[in-house]
Amino acid sequence: MSTQAPLPPEALDDWLSALATALGLDPADIPVALLLDVARDVAHGVARPAAPLSTFLVGLAAARNGGTAADIERAAALATELALTWAGDQPQAGR
Repeated sequence: MSTQAPLPPEALDDWLSALATALGLDPADIPVALLLDVARDVAHGVARPAAPLSTFLVGLAAARNGGTAADIERAAALATELALTWAGDQPQAGR
């Protein structure tokens, strides 16, 4: 496990640019604010651990549906809508 200090908020753009480039993506195509909004809504409406997994699923769905900005926005809107209407009484696995 790394003992490195967490990334300071002001370094977020540098990190995302470096990661996007390393992954062969254009950093300008990353809707940072939109994805952070999805993560926030999921973390508050569902559970904190669901936030990073949900943003991954948004990206995966967008990529499989064409990968355009509109595809990202559509997947993010669906995730946000579901998170904002999620109730704690949803069926749980094993119940």
